[in-house]
Amino acid sequence: MRILLVNWNDRENPYAGGAEIHLHEIFGRLARAGHTIDLVTSGWPGAASRTELDGIAVYRTGGRHSFALLGRGAVRARLRVAAYDVVVEDINKLPLFLAAMTRLPFCAIVPHLFGSTAFAEASVPVAAIVWAAERPIPRAYRRAAFHAISDSTRDDLVARGVPRERIAVICPGVDSAWYVPDPATPRAERPTFLYVGRLKRYKGVEIALRALAEARRRQPDVALEIAGQGDDRPRLERLAGELGVDSAVRFLGFVPEEEKRRRLRRAWAVVFPSPKEGWGISNVEAAGCATPALASDSPGLRESVRHGETGFLVPHGDWRHLAERMVALAVDPALVARLGRGARAFAESLTWDRAAHATEAHLQRVIAQGG
Repeated sequence: MRILLVNWNDRENPYAGGAEIHLHEIFGRLARAGHTIDLVTSGWPGAASRTELDGIAVYRTGGRHSFALLGRGAVRARLRVAAYDVVVEDINKLPLFLAAMTRLPFCAIVPHLFGSTAFAEASVPVAAIVWAAERPIPRAYRRAAFHAISDSTRDDLVARGVPRERIAVICPGVDSAWYVPDPATPRAERPTFLYVGRLKRYKGVEIALRALAEARRRQPDVALEIAGQGDDRPRLERLAGELGVDSAVRFLGFVPEEEKRRRLRRAWAVVFPSPKEGWGISNVEAAGCATPALASDSPGLRESVRHGETGFLVPHGDWRHLAERMVALAVDPALVARLGRGARAFAESLTWDRAAHATEAHLQRVIAQGG
């Protein structure tokens, strides 16, 4: 297959996150399997306009705030100079509405849609733009096949009007050879919980801080580490001080992959209190390290955590309930170990090879059907 792939970021972009891991893990494998893949994406100051990553030819245009305007032109340019079998748009932020640009077979990858959760993060005008941009997706992509990364995302698409039969659910994988327990890296001595991800208001990190404050009333040695960057950090640091838990919270900032793995191994559990995700990649990375997860019972996260087996799901926003689960783990290392074993078994069932093979088969069906 010759594939034209479109995503806002590639994995080298400073703003890359879980969606870019997902994209490169799958399409890098397809490139190594002999498929030709060109990626149109945004750039950043100092970025090369043309490079190769994971066997994928990368064409960068515009930047974080201009790609919505310039991306469509870059796609047109690629369609003029090369012959493709299929176009794949990863709807990772604002949709570019590329399906109407070509008669080639078309697939839209959807990690998740923001919906009303956009208003929890952005200003009302910006959130309204995101919300409004998602509304036409069923109509604008009516000829497209869809690749959803979870049942929750599929159900969201169906609720918006996308026919269920046009959606394939292909769950992400996890590198369980890298994210693996290490006897030389035992759990932290004190009950330590870990958040890994962007520090954005919509991620719900403040719920973890409030839960920590409640948990410490019953178990004073409980601690929280927060790994990641984002514009919500100053507010979260102030809140930690207001709650009186600043001495029990460590803001780690950006951590390299090896350090992230070490933190995942040491943690008694990861916490992920977001109202909505496509999947919850840090939950399964923790699972690979035999570390349980405490997460909101919200779309996407409820698929990356098996309640009572790999961790616990709690009602989103219920920080008292989250605190109860933190205390339950803090006083029972045997429970942590049991959930950790279940988590590791779950991670071993999730491979990127499986996800890549399923994606390859799906795209071949899309091409055979002509759209």
